[in-house]
Amino acid sequence: MAREAPQPAFRAYSVVKREGQDDYWLPIGAAFPHQDGTGYNVILQALPISNGEGHCKIVLRPPKSEDEAASRNERKPQRRR
Repeated sequence: MAREAPQPAFRAYSVVKREGQDDYWLPIGAAFPHQDGTGYNVILQALPISNGEGHCKIVLRPPKSEDEAASRNERKPQRRR
């Protein structure tokens, strides 16, 4: 019997500051709990770049439920091409 793929406990983001606009939360990975519950493995698909002061910050947030994500996408205005 195949094991079910573990779900991430957190999503990893790099927050990009944009002058005159809202910050952009760039998804860069996820954090999965250890089997014994005493830590996390952080898997990154990208690395954040440092700001002008040499700081690099990764923000971990719980993943949104599918219902919450779907309702958020419905409220999003469509961009013109």
